[in-house]
Amino acid sequence: MTNTAPVAKNDDIDVVFEDLTHDGAGVAKVNGYPIFVPNTLPGEKAKIRVVKANKGYGFGRLIELYEASEHRVEVPVEENYKYGGCQLQHISYAGQLEFKENQVKQVMKRIGKLEDATIHPIIGMDNPLNYRNKAQVPVGKKGGNLIAGFYKPRTHEIVDTNESIVQDPAVNEAIKVVKEICSELGIDPYNEIHHRGVLRHIMARYAKSTGELMIVLITRSTSLLHKNKIVEEILKRLPNVKSIVHNINNQKTNVIMGEKTKVLWGNEVIYDYIGDVKFAISAVSFYQVNPDQTKVLYDKALEYAALTGEETVIDAYCGIGTISLFLAQKAKSVLGVEMIPQAIEDARRNAELNEVENVKFSIGEAETFIPLWYEQGNSADVIVVDPPRKGCDEALLKTIIEMAPKKMVYISCNPATLARDLRILEDGGYKTEELQPVDMFPMTTHVEVVAKLTLKK
Repeated sequence: MTNTAPVAKNDDIDVVFEDLTHDGAGVAKVNGYPIFVPNTLPGEKAKIRVVKANKGYGFGRLIELYEASEHRVEVPVEENYKYGGCQLQHISYAGQLEFKENQVKQVMKRIGKLEDATIHPIIGMDNPLNYRNKAQVPVGKKGGNLIAGFYKPRTHEIVDTNESIVQDPAVNEAIKVVKEICSELGIDPYNEIHHRGVLRHIMARYAKSTGELMIVLITRSTSLLHKNKIVEEILKRLPNVKSIVHNINNQKTNVIMGEKTKVLWGNEVIYDYIGDVKFAISAVSFYQVNPDQTKVLYDKALEYAALTGEETVIDAYCGIGTISLFLAQKAKSVLGVEMIPQAIEDARRNAELNEVENVKFSIGEAETFIPLWYEQGNSADVIVVDPPRKGCDEALLKTIIEMAPKKMVYISCNPATLARDLRILEDGGYKTEELQPVDMFPMTTHVEVVAKLTLKK
C-alpha cells in the first residue's frame, strides 16, 4: 500500500462489501484500503461517496445500492436510522444474530486464543422490537416548536422522534404525551450552547410486569413553570403513571441526571419483577432495560454457578443487587460489591423488599475492596463478575487467581475485553468451559456473553 490513500474525499466509487465492523458498518476495500460505510452488508454491490480519507482507512456513505444482501430488510421507522441508535435495523433478525455470534467467536479465537471452549448458539428474542423499558430524550426547539428525540450520530442535533422501534409502546407514548404537554404550556427547552432555558430531558420508565409508569422531568432551573398543570395533564392522559419526578441538573455537562430529585406526585419508586424477584426502581436507579432477556441472562449465570446452598459467593459490580438476589436464592451467602452509594442503597432496599437475609452489600471499587477483603483472611467458593465495557481491572483478576475459587461466572457486555480477561484467567489456572451469547439489545451491535470457568486444579 502507498503512503497516500487511493481515494479522496467526495470520490464516487463502485465497491463490493466484504465484512462488517464490530459497530455494524460495511467494509469495502479499494486496493487493500478499507472504507467503512454504515447501512451496508457483506456481499452487497453499491456506489458510495467517500466522506473522509485517512492514511490507513476511510469512511463513506451509501449513494446507490446495485445488489442487496439476502439479509437486508426495509428500515421500519426512518427516524430510527437517522439518529443511529439502531445500527442493525436494516439486517434481518436472523442476520443480526449470526453477526453477533460470529463476533463472539472471532474475538475468542483472535484475542482470547480459546480453541476448546464451547460457544453455544446465541439466544435471541421471539420479538426483537419494543423491548426497552426506559427512554431519556433530550429536548430542544426547531422552527419555534419544542422537539424531543435522539441525537444524530456524532452530533448534538436532535432528531424529533415519536416512535422508537426498540422502546416499549408505553414508553413511546409517554415521551410523546409529555412532549406535547410541555409544548402546549410553553415550557422553554434547554439550550446547551448558551446554558439557558429550562427543560433538558424527558425520561420515562415502564415496569412491564406491573404496568407502572414513571415520568421524570430534568431541568436546569430549580423551579418548573406550570408544574401543577403539567402533573394534572400527565395524570389525565397517562393513567398508568404512579410517579412524577423533578430532577434538577444546573451544571454545564453532558451528564443527564443532576444530584437533586424531588417527587412532584405519587411514589418515589415504581416496582417491577425479574422472575420472582421484586425491584424498586427510582428515577436514578440502574435497572436493566430489557428485563425479559435479563431473566435469560441471569438464569444462565445461575446454571453456570451450579450452587448447592453451601457456597459463599462474591458478586463484583453488583449494581442494585439484581444478580445478587438471584444468587442468594441458591447460595449460603452472597457479598455484593459496588462503588456507587446510591446503587448499594437500592440493593439493600431490594433485599429487604424480597426478605432476603443471606446477602450483604458493601460500597467500594471491586478492584480494591475484594483484594483487601481477601487479605483479611476471607475467601469465596464462587465469584460472579459483571464489569463495565472496559472489563475487569488487572488487580481484581490477580486476586481472583490467588483466591482460587472453584468456579467463576463472567457476565460481559463487551466480547473483546471478555476475551482479553479470559486469556489472563486461563493463564492463571482457570479453564473456560462454556460461553453463552445473549442478545440483550436487538437492532444494535451490542451483545452480552455469560462465561463459565472452573479451576483446573
